[in-house]
Amino acid sequence: MTGTLPQARAEVVCLGESMVTFLPSRPGPLADVPSFDRTIGGAESNVACALAAAGHRVRWISRVGADGFGDHLVRSVAAYGVDTSGVRRDPHRPTGVYFRTATDRATDAHEVVYYRAGSAASAMSPQNMAPEDLWSGTLLHLSGITAALSDGCLALMRALTARVPGRPLVSFDVNHRPNLWRDPSGVRVLLDLARGADLVFVGEDEAAAAWDLHGAEEIRAALPEPRTLVVKRGAAGATVHTREPERDAVADGTEGAATAGTAYGHDTVVSVPALRVDVVAPVGAGDAFAAGFLSATLRGLPAAARLRHGHLMAAAALTVPGDLGAPPARADADRLAALDARAWGRLRLGPGWTEATEQEVRTP
Repeated sequence: MTGTLPQARAEVVCLGESMVTFLPSRPGPLADVPSFDRTIGGAESNVACALAAAGHRVRWISRVGADGFGDHLVRSVAAYGVDTSGVRRDPHRPTGVYFRTATDRATDAHEVVYYRAGSAASAMSPQNMAPEDLWSGTLLHLSGITAALSDGCLALMRALTARVPGRPLVSFDVNHRPNLWRDPSGVRVLLDLARGADLVFVGEDEAAAAWDLHGAEEIRAALPEPRTLVVKRGAAGATVHTREPERDAVADGTEGAATAGTAYGHDTVVSVPALRVDVVAPVGAGDAFAAGFLSATLRGLPAAARLRHGHLMAAAALTVPGDLGAPPARADADRLAALDARAWGRLRLGPGWTEATEQEVRTP
């Protein structure tokens, strides 16, 4: 056992690999960077940290090496207020690390070098991950990255997205990472995993790359099972499809996890444009968006507010150099999320905006 002591029942459990991240001290190719600053990064732990910083009870479950990098990871995640008591140490496998350049992820100049093959987290499987830990929250958040790490990780993901009685609400971020898949055709499994979830996040670009699906309607047609589907459309914003059950589903969570065979009615579709943001680094924005949407979901807010809170949390990540940005205070986020459409469209956020006063964060 390691990390913090268990909290009261968690609102959210996040499962996945986190790595020690090395950020360059200056822009340029990795070959020319003289030194790096150490931080942490990992899709699911990013979501956990952002949710905890926003005031939610969160557990992060994973495996790390019995090494100094593992110590650093657990301490850093716990410092956000995340319960890390479910993290296990592997004496035979190392903690994963990666290095990246300071340039934009979308350009050819961007470099990311992973040292995660054979990591402690890649050894996760149904045999060594305790169900009582994984089902210890109202909501279980997963991502497609875990499925790509090993056969054992894929088996674990299949088990956790199976529609069985008593499971928590399952949230799944597709997080398609082509370079992680040994067999490119293997990414089709992400579609199967997504169909087993209750709430799915997917980008239009990754749905096109992984599944040859184009546009929110095609994606929804291929993913009819999840009650909630969030399609991220980059600078255009995001769209949420919500399908209400025609008869009562078995509830075990904020919105209820439907049993197999639950009949659903027609979708309610809501779209919200993205914010204008002065981007410092794009890394971690998708995880932050998921955290903002999940936070608003846990609070029972309507669909449009959930999307707006996702955009606001993403803006907090986009305006800092690392994966994790300090979220705005809840009252500030609620105030901004409640703006009318015109004021929302005029809003522009830059570095330091989450620490600004109400008067400083305003429409031009």
